[in-house]
Amino acid sequence: MRDVYIVGVGMTRFFKWLDRTIKDLTREAVTEALNDAGLQKEQIEAAWFANSNWGFFEGQHQMRGQVALGALDMYGLPVINNEGACGGGSQAMHGAFLGVASGMYECALAMGTEKLYNEDKTKSFMAIGLGTDMEKEEWMINAWLERLKYLGIATSAKDVVDKNNMTRSPMMDIYAYMIRWHMKTHGSTQHQLAVISSKNHRHGAMNPNAQFQKEMTVEEVLAGKPVVYPLTVPMCAPIGDGSAAAIVCSGDFLKKMKSPRPVKILASIFGTSTPRLLDEADKAIEVRLSQKAYNMAGVGPEDVSVVEIHDAAAYGELKMSEQLGFFKQGEGGPMAEEGATTLGGKLPINVSGGLTSRGHPLAATGIAQIYELTTQLRGEAGKRQVEGARIGMSENGGGQVFFEEATMGIHILEKVHL
Repeated sequence: MRDVYIVGVGMTRFFKWLDRTIKDLTREAVTEALNDAGLQKEQIEAAWFANSNWGFFEGQHQMRGQVALGALDMYGLPVINNEGACGGGSQAMHGAFLGVASGMYECALAMGTEKLYNEDKTKSFMAIGLGTDMEKEEWMINAWLERLKYLGIATSAKDVVDKNNMTRSPMMDIYAYMIRWHMKTHGSTQHQLAVISSKNHRHGAMNPNAQFQKEMTVEEVLAGKPVVYPLTVPMCAPIGDGSAAAIVCSGDFLKKMKSPRPVKILASIFGTSTPRLLDEADKAIEVRLSQKAYNMAGVGPEDVSVVEIHDAAAYGELKMSEQLGFFKQGEGGPMAEEGATTLGGKLPINVSGGLTSRGHPLAATGIAQIYELTTQLRGEAGKRQVEGARIGMSENGGGQVFFEEATMGIHILEKVHL
């Protein structure tokens, strides 16, 4: 396959945009990416568009990308629609990568747009909860509760969201089950989750595109409104809207560009879940896919300078920091407490603010991670710049099937010296 480069990125601020449409948000992100690359829309040969819930909220099914990109008069090109729950953005990125790497296209667009916020929050929670096998949803929850019971962890009716009075995303229940399993198995603590959340809110305060731009202390995070034990509101990604876009091209196309600022894609991996047992950590989707990504990129965890991890709840960062090979099992929490994962630490994680501070408009998240890493590797991140950033890595998961994410994309990017 050919080398592939990111040459343009753009994104909206993630926010509660009640007065803006999918088309509006898409137009802003794509226009910024085109301007960033110094390209015209006519130079884009194909597009991969990710969205999860436009159909649920507004009835726009079947041809979402064609409709959204039509707002920019981008007609006639192949538009491939992607739907992968929270992992749709990485799925779109992987598709655009393959389109250029295969030689089919010289320049392609990957993007994700989502409007998740609704004045009726129940609808937003319902939309998020659709990212699973609906026929097996009850089975999956009961399997988790049985596993916790086997480990001697007490549960109650409060640990399962009331579908008739939905006050939180059902996915937070799944995260809570995972956390309590990890607490029992590896000794992680609620305080460690608060440290991770506080760190990410501090990072987010430096990001003008973040939904939340206010620092929070560990104590403030712990004192936040309870969601489901051990999660408090600041430990969970907010409901919001937004769009992000990335333009990729071949080496031949890059040579023809004026003043490019490319970032090279060393690895692009996308996959789905398997029916593994809960304790078979070595078979987990993130372990399988990250090993493929490291092999494809020719690097290891020790070579990575900056990481964007999917933290729909703070536990996502703790778990993935271990599962991706950065820390040993049980060390993710203690390393966060020591400051290893903060800006200026040994391995800065989620310097964008992560999902808990930057926000999480499902299908836009994977591309927002690419936006952040590209900005970091270009040395253009301002106050949140990671000094000497050379290799960046993103992990973006979506939905839940069995005991893990239903979809996941992992990308490894490299700084380019022209």
